[in-house]
Amino acid sequence: MNTLTIFRKELNSYFRSPIAYGVMAFFALITGYFFYIAVAYFVQMGIQSSMMGQSQPMNVNESVIRPLFGNISVIGLFIIPMITMRLFAEEKRTGTIELLITSPVTDLEIILGKWLAAVALYASILLVSLLSMVTLFMYGNPDWRPVLVGYLGLLLQGGCLLAIGTFISTWTRNQIVAGVAGFSVCLLLWVLDWLSSFQDSVGAKVVAYLSVLQHFDSFSKGVLDSKDILYYLSAIFIGLFLTARSLESLRWRA
Repeated sequence: MNTLTIFRKELNSYFRSPIAYGVMAFFALITGYFFYIAVAYFVQMGIQSSMMGQSQPMNVNESVIRPLFGNISVIGLFIIPMITMRLFAEEKRTGTIELLITSPVTDLEIILGKWLAAVALYASILLVSLLSMVTLFMYGNPDWRPVLVGYLGLLLQGGCLLAIGTFISTWTRNQIVAGVAGFSVCLLLWVLDWLSSFQDSVGAKVVAYLSVLQHFDSFSKGVLDSKDILYYLSAIFIGLFLTARSLESLRWRA
């Protein structure tokens, strides 16, 4: 019950401020642009194939949907720090963190309530891209199953980075600092995969395995892989566990 109360409070605070609407507008603008570019390229390639007498139809999922999911996951690197930067930093800035951690609620209830509200906002933002998908299904014939798998991957990846951003938000009372630090960590987890492109050592492969990019690739193809699901769930657990330890230290200092 306490988790649900905190969840509602956090979600309402997002939509009472310009944060949610600004982020949604930014997301809609960028994804709309990428969708237009992907569709325009798909149509152009289709016309060229027809003129050259090629009878093999182009795949909408591979040519449009998969690149779009890849672009959305990149946009998430910028959106997620904007969502998480205020979760605990704002509480510390306004001085309400002491009231929160001394109230009759557990650390787990506080963390889950705030994290779930952030996940709900991120899921709401992802829903904006459904307008593009609906257009594809109206005028094309894509396979719907890879679309569902792709959205599941986006949600798991987002939940992972949101958990890490929630932990970072407990470090400071400055939202800008929390946002920049969150973006830096998200970017680092993204580019770790690049190490395996020019090194083939065991250490490079281990570091690359920690990259959120590597584990999203199968989702963007419409493939469900248990190791990728386990990676994201483990990262979510670790992020929330570290948040609990950080909040515990705040409780002791209070």
